[in-house]
Amino acid sequence: MDSNPTAGTGVERMRNKYIKLAIGAGLIIVVDQITKVLISNFMPEHQSVSVIPGLFNITHIRNPGGAFGLLAEASPFLRNLMFLFISSLAVGLIFWFYKKTPPSHPILASGFALIFGGAIGNLIDRIRFGKVVDFLDFFVGNLHWPAFNIADSAISIGIGIFALHLLLKKMPD
Repeated sequence: MDSNPTAGTGVERMRNKYIKLAIGAGLIIVVDQITKVLISNFMPEHQSVSVIPGLFNITHIRNPGGAFGLLAEASPFLRNLMFLFISSLAVGLIFWFYKKTPPSHPILASGFALIFGGAIGNLIDRIRFGKVVDFLDFFVGNLHWPAFNIADSAISIGIGIFALHLLLKKMPD
């Protein structure tokens, strides 16, 4: 019989931590991919449907570039190679940050899980299509935000959480 009542708790905590990552990131990936499949299957590319007139449309766009169309005009081979490499690197880096985040920082860990799930959601598109499916289209008058998707939203929220931790000096030691 084991005389140490806490034996295995470290392993169990780590397993629970990765289960939380899998659930959090997994939900983002599933919702992201389902919405992209629905848009791709039921809406022709470049079609737009007004949801809130003067503010929000659902618009099917395939973005070959990065955020805000970055590198959209580069050669497809170079662009895909670059974004696959950068996305893979980002996924690995975010996983490392998540792994290093102590249990005392659950909101920060959730932020990293959002970024992780969003990065994988967009990486799936890059592998499948060489482009990312975007469809959330917000604007006010002539001011138009570039179309984005659920994965982009998760990444933005996760980065916001990370930035708040940095600004408020609430990073783990």
